[in-house]
Amino acid sequence: MTLANDLLLHGALVLILLAGALLLAGVWRGPTMLDRAIAVDVAAVLIIAGIGVDAAFTRSRYYLSIMLVLAFLGFTSSVAIARFIAARDRASAKERP
Repeated sequence: MTLANDLLLHGALVLILLAGALLLAGVWRGPTMLDRAIAVDVAAVLIIAGIGVDAAFTRSRYYLSIMLVLAFLGFTSSVAIARFIAARDRASAKERP
């Protein structure tokens, strides 16, 4: 690999780690359940991006199927959380006079 590739991959890894640190702060501070659900979805994206950087660094195609499965799980968890929040909001709206 060339020096430019190494620098770009290390730069991408640093940005992913920085985004992960900011994400943890957002999860800790998030005032609503929806904010935390979005943070979990972003965490899945950051994990996939980190695996992608590792796959590019090692030049391995083995990780691509793992990335696909994680993307599917992240999507289905986002949909499940959204349905849970929608059902909870509907139930609380019926209780109000």
